[in-house]
Amino acid sequence: MTFGAAWGLKFRCPALIEKDSHLHRVVLWPSGLRYLVDLRTDLLSAAAEAGIAVPAACRNGVCEICEARLRSGAALNTRNQREISIGERLMMCRTRALADLELEITAVMAAGNNQPRKVQAKVVDVRSISHDVYRVELEIPRRRELSFHAGQYLSVNLPDADPCYFSIASSPSAQNIELHIQASPDWVSAQKVIDALTSGQDVTLELPHGKACLASAPEKPVLLVAAGTGFAQMKSLVDYLRETSFNHPIKLYWGVRKHEDMYLRTLAQQWERDWPPFTFLPVVGDDEDNDWGGHHDQLVRAVLASGMDWKNVEVHASGSPTMVYTLMDALVEAGLPQAAFFSDVLEYAPR
Repeated sequence: MTFGAAWGLKFRCPALIEKDSHLHRVVLWPSGLRYLVDLRTDLLSAAAEAGIAVPAACRNGVCEICEARLRSGAALNTRNQREISIGERLMMCRTRALADLELEITAVMAAGNNQPRKVQAKVVDVRSISHDVYRVELEIPRRRELSFHAGQYLSVNLPDADPCYFSIASSPSAQNIELHIQASPDWVSAQKVIDALTSGQDVTLELPHGKACLASAPEKPVLLVAAGTGFAQMKSLVDYLRETSFNHPIKLYWGVRKHEDMYLRTLAQQWERDWPPFTFLPVVGDDEDNDWGGHHDQLVRAVLASGMDWKNVEVHASGSPTMVYTLMDALVEAGLPQAAFFSDVLEYAPR
């Protein structure tokens, strides 16, 4: 169930949004995040529909956590039915837009701008979900105080060892943190992490990291491309978008070398059945219909044949630097603006 279905919020078809004169655009500063709101919905609920994490607790104006300041536009205080003056503070949960608005709210961060910090985490569960992938669930005390954006990653910091980095596989709204860790005796660092997690002791994490993430739902179609355990980052993005009013087409290409490497294929298939905008396109190297040569050409060719309008799509990719740069070069050549291509590889392995 999506966030909107759970809370009874009314979603609109994107094609009708710009034509509806009763919708106003809200811009939050200094983050620059923006969203649309109708005359009947308070600013806090509309922000949640758009996937924007505004700190809140009571949702009726008492706690004052969702406080913002009106920079421009016209807005109504629904508690006393009084129009709010420019420069006046307001509670987003009890404010409706009468025109396009600009608000100042420093508690809302732009994508990737939240500062990482170290926390102690309790291990809730570690289980094998394939021949070499483990699903890990971690509990962080005072979880509400720690924010991250969908698609970011963290480090597991063991004593006397270099940090090991893993994509967060859960939505920012989830109570616990989920990781997908590929480990084998040949991959010493990851195996040490699994050994430490299964010991039952608390572990030190540092999070969040990464700028290839979402702080609000895109206003265009989305293409997700993952290789191997790059699926973890895509799961965070999908879980997050399913909680919002996002209803543009979204396609997931997941490339693996062998069938057994697609460790959560049934989950991706379930998304396709349950969520109309979503299409799942597995690319498996040992499939008799494929021509996998041990490289990433097959995955890139499949993406290029997707039929997407490359001038109107946002692409998120997770995999090896070779895969990511091969894909980016091919899509940019096909017409994708480079600013519409997002991957952590561009940050940690620049060329």
